[in-house]
Amino acid sequence: MVPRTLQAKLQELTEAFPIVTVTGPRQAGKTTLCRSAFAEKDYVNLELPDQRHYAESDPRDFLEQYADGAIIDEVQRVPELLSYLQVAVDEDPSPGRFILTGSANFALLESISQSLAGRTGILNLLPLEWQELQAFPNAPQGLFETLWSGSYPAVYDRKAPPLDWYGGYVATYLERDVRQMLNVGNLPTFQTFLELSAGRIGQLINLTNLGSDCGVTHNTIRSWIAVLETSFILWKLRPYHSSDRKRLVKTPKFYFFDTGLLCYLLGIRNPRQLHSHPLRGAIFENWVLSEILKARLHQGWQRGLYFYRDSKGLEIDLILERSGRKVLLEVKSGKTVASDFFENLSEVQAALEIPSRHCLKVLAYGGDEKQKRGEFQACPWNRLADLDWTG
Repeated sequence: MVPRTLQAKLQELTEAFPIVTVTGPRQAGKTTLCRSAFAEKDYVNLELPDQRHYAESDPRDFLEQYADGAIIDEVQRVPELLSYLQVAVDEDPSPGRFILTGSANFALLESISQSLAGRTGILNLLPLEWQELQAFPNAPQGLFETLWSGSYPAVYDRKAPPLDWYGGYVATYLERDVRQMLNVGNLPTFQTFLELSAGRIGQLINLTNLGSDCGVTHNTIRSWIAVLETSFILWKLRPYHSSDRKRLVKTPKFYFFDTGLLCYLLGIRNPRQLHSHPLRGAIFENWVLSEILKARLHQGWQRGLYFYRDSKGLEIDLILERSGRKVLLEVKSGKTVASDFFENLSEVQAALEIPSRHCLKVLAYGGDEKQKRGEFQACPWNRLADLDWTG
């Protein structure tokens, strides 16, 4: 198994909670991680019809088979089991008894909030971070190959052609989960929605326009985006806000968790197309911001990411807090650093009145050389992990 950053936090939480729940998209590696980290524990998969029927029909007896604890995979398939788990861990609150995994985040977290509040730690496992990906012998090395291939483990450990794998992912896991959560009757329309959403990454979300282009209402689009968000396909980046700043935009943007899936939905059939693709910059921006998001979530941190945009159009791609300092980030896909890349960083620092000692200004770019430009840092795409995006 490729070592995962999240494992350290996972093992830490098993010393504090009787239950630890690991959520994330399908095929991100949740089962592999948990079985590797807790090889001594019994394992049961509720995706299997016989195990699911057993847990549904006789939950008390089911849990008695695992009195010493177990890894229970795809626990959202039997949400009523969580109430019985609550009783079990109240009677024996030994830390680290049960490890739960689940992919349908909405259903799982709704059940957890009702049954296991205060009894479980919750972690998110996303597809591989770039430095995790490098443990595979067939890991991509170039920028465009990295963007196009994505970061799902199966593409590398099974050596599956990305186009074939992502096509199957959309046709099976994604459409199945959508059917379960939304009961979508017209899957071709939903497929159109997916493709149109891919073309709008990094833009302010406009439900009305997207609904008009898909031929559905804006409320339908809202519900579809919510399902993709809770299924770990899309994530929202919210605007920076301040009570004394009235002219900042209030509409979020969205990005995909994985650029391989994004490229598939955009119809990009090989990495070479990215050199001249009109969305090259947006795809790279998506990749950089998702890598930072992974770095935070895989160490157990909350998201805490925002973009800045005011009514005059002044904008930077990311603001986050780190060690009492604000990190301001711009993303440029070019391999050459130009001086005007830094202008918006300085303007936003001035607009927010951030003292220089409390501000770190970073450019993430598509080149390979780490540079220091006065008070700015230029960080190449393959050195993002050199910066601490958490503490």
